[in-house]
Order: sequence, then C-alpha cells, then structure tokens
Amino acid sequence: MAVPKQKKGRARTHARRSIHDRMDAPARCTCPHCGEVKLPHRVCPNCGYYKGREVIVVD
Repeated sequence: MAVPKQKKGRARTHARRSIHDRMDAPARCTCPHCGEVKLPHRVCPNCGYYKGREVIVVD
C-alpha cells in the first residue's frame, strides 16, 4: 500500500481547501410579474407566479 514519505504542509492543505471560500453567490433574476428579485427557475416567493401563471397562492 502506498504511504506518503513526508507530511503535507499546512499551506498546501489550506490552498486545496480555499477553493470553497471563492464560490460565487447564486444567480438572481427579476420576476416578470412583480419585479422582485428571485432565484431563476423557481416560483416567485413574493407573488407565487412561475412562467406567467399563478402556481401558489401568496397572501
């Protein structure tokens, strides 16, 4: 079985894990019905519309 000859340094470990710190924020779009900001391909939490029709009733 393969065994490492040397311990990996802290800098190398942190460099490998740092990719998760650079992740971008999720994409946003505006609802065509009410104009609120929402996630794409999801029902608008403000008005309940998706693809031009009411999917859920929001009070």
